[in-house]
Amino acid sequence: MKLNFLLCLLGMAVPTYLIRMIPFTAFRKKIKSRFAKSFFYYIPYAVLAAMTFPAVFYSTGNIWTALCGFCVALVLSLLSAPMTVVALAASLAAYLFSLLPL
Repeated sequence: MKLNFLLCLLGMAVPTYLIRMIPFTAFRKKIKSRFAKSFFYYIPYAVLAAMTFPAVFYSTGNIWTALCGFCVALVLSLLSAPMTVVALAASLAAYLFSLLPL
């Protein structure tokens, strides 16, 4: 059991370390390309959106309550509301919408 845990730990540590170490060794000079800079700048946002967006519609178990919460979050974020306000208002809207007798 202990050996299995250590092998799993090593199996996860090596790829994680390699993903973080390879860019430092591969790119020793400063990146000057505007395209490459913008590409690397937007990658975290694109990955985060790709991971969270589909989960939004399955979070409540009902597509309509999830859609209601999503719409509230979208409107508040376009109005530049703080992230905490957006999250709380979207959750509250989805909850209140689920209480409606439809």
